[in-house]
Amino acid sequence: MKKMPEINESINWKEITPGGTVYEAAYSLKFKTGDWRSIKPVFNEEKCKQCLLCAPVCPDCSIPVVAGKRLDFNYDYCKGCGICAKACPFDAIEIVKDEK
Repeated sequence: MKKMPEINESINWKEITPGGTVYEAAYSLKFKTGDWRSIKPVFNEEKCKQCLLCAPVCPDCSIPVVAGKRLDFNYDYCKGCGICAKACPFDAIEIVKDEK
């Protein structure tokens, strides 16, 4: 299977995959979507009870869970949708303006 070229600012149209051609399976880890964000969730570890209700509702899998413990957000993939804050029953996630 042919590998898809890296798409960045320096690539020209001749190097991009022709329309309708699938070279490899896509997956969300390849596309960092955090640059789209205008608001972001902020994790308060002291309020968190590790119930893990926030992790499965994140559409971008930007809440890492390691050894049964929730870690801080991976902002490379978080789009700031705020679903995690609504799922948290302990107010451990606050949505704030993203100052990039």
